[in-house]
Amino acid sequence: MLKILLVEDDKDIADMISQWMEAENCSVEVTHDGLTGYEFLRLGSFDVAILDWNLPGMNGIDILKKYRANGGSIPILLLTAQNLIENKVAGFDAGVDDYLTKPFHILELHSRVKSLARRPKEVVSDIIRIKNLELDRGNYRLTKDGEPIHLQRRDFELLEFLMSHPKETFSTESLLQRLWGLSAETSAGTIRTTIRRIRQALGESADDDNSIIENVRRVGYRIRS
Repeated sequence: MLKILLVEDDKDIADMISQWMEAENCSVEVTHDGLTGYEFLRLGSFDVAILDWNLPGMNGIDILKKYRANGGSIPILLLTAQNLIENKVAGFDAGVDDYLTKPFHILELHSRVKSLARRPKEVVSDIIRIKNLELDRGNYRLTKDGEPIHLQRRDFELLEFLMSHPKETFSTESLLQRLWGLSAETSAGTIRTTIRRIRQALGESADDDNSIIENVRRVGYRIRS
C-alpha cells in the first residue's frame, strides 16, 4: 500500500484526490496549509508527497527548498495552475520530481504518483537499533536481545515512528495525525492502549519508568535512546 502525503488548500480537490487514491488502495494523509505540510513531510514516512504550489503559511516551492536542503529524499509531485516554462524551471530547481498543472485528470495524477513510487530510493537501512531492540522495517520484524517480538500492525507502526525519531517528543495528537489521521476510530485512548500493548509485548509493566517509551508528563511520548 502506497503512503501518500497530500498538501492541498482547496478542500474539494483534496477530497477528490484522497477518495480516488484510497479507492486505489493507497493511504493518504491530507493537510491544507504549508507549515503543517512541511512538518508532516519532515517527520512522516511517505512513499510520495503531492504539494500544491500556492498554500497558506508556506508555499510549495518553499517547502521543497527547505525539505531538500535538509536532506529530504521523498519523491514529490507539484500541483499548480502555473503553466509557464519559468514556473516549471523554478519547480525543478527547487527539487521537485514531477510537475502537473491544473486542471488535471485524476488518472494522470494517479499514474504519475505510481511512477514516482517505483523510482529507486536512496539506500537507507531498514534496520533501527536502540538499546536491546532491533526493528527491521523492510521485513516487519522486531527483536529484543535477539529474540523475536510479535506486535500488532498498529503497535509496530507506532514503535517504528518513535524509534525513527529518537530525540523528539510527540504529543498524542501529533502521533495520531502522523500515523493514522484524526478520525472517529482513533483518540488519545488509542495511543495509550497501543503503548500499553507494546510495553506488555516487551515484558515491561504498563507504567514502567524504565520503559523504552518514555511518557514526558504533559508533553507526550519519546523513545529512551
